[in-house]
Amino acid sequence: MLQRLYQGFTDFPALQDQFLAGRIALFLDVDGTLLEIARRPDAVRVTEPLRALLADLLHDNGGAVALVSGRTLADLDQLFAPLTFAAAGLHGIERRSAGGIIHTHVDSASLRAVRDFLSDNSCEGLLIEDKGGAIVLHYRERPELATRAHELARQAAEIAGERWEAVRGKMSVEIRDGGVGKHHALERFMQEAPFAGRIPAFLGDDRTDEDGFAYVNARGGWSVHIGTGPTCARRNLPDPMAVWRLLRALCPRHGHEHQRA
Repeated sequence: MLQRLYQGFTDFPALQDQFLAGRIALFLDVDGTLLEIARRPDAVRVTEPLRALLADLLHDNGGAVALVSGRTLADLDQLFAPLTFAAAGLHGIERRSAGGIIHTHVDSASLRAVRDFLSDNSCEGLLIEDKGGAIVLHYRERPELATRAHELARQAAEIAGERWEAVRGKMSVEIRDGGVGKHHALERFMQEAPFAGRIPAFLGDDRTDEDGFAYVNARGGWSVHIGTGPTCARRNLPDPMAVWRLLRALCPRHGHEHQRA
């Protein structure tokens, strides 16, 4: 059964044993990993079965489960309510510890320059998502605008300053402070309870997750890439449904669902 479900993850039983022994710090990307990517960021929904599964994982793992996402903390809280996780939002620009302490790193002057540039130079059909700490250009509904979107993002990053970068996503490009990344968020979580002293496991699907995979690999952890394409992650799952199956297999009270999957 495990061989069929996890063909890109043949050593999953070892992860399962470590998780059940309380040795894993579990870090989960959201869009493309826990949830299928929607045409618009505000169109995704968290189902009640997924919410219940995550609540049980959080309880069973002593709170050592964190969301590590490009979404804001406020957006994550709204999506997963009433659950509240330790979380990194905006790829680490915002971070909330398991104890509820919020840390932020926002370059307001550079963001203002990016907003002004895009206000003057954007084109009809591009969806501009202002996250408060980063800005994303989405062209999923107008794929013919991909070249224009990436050129605008490149120019905006140059205007913002030398640390800023335009990062390709799935039918999107994000303008963000390159001095902050998911690997920084993982590193800080791993210095705090209840994550400290555990083995990191990080599941993600996008280029913005690669620095997180590299961090986990360097520490002998579990890096799991969702989907296809080049990655430094050492294991692979095909899609969010496979992620759900993996998480159910980690959680004893959901084991019967795993057997039926």
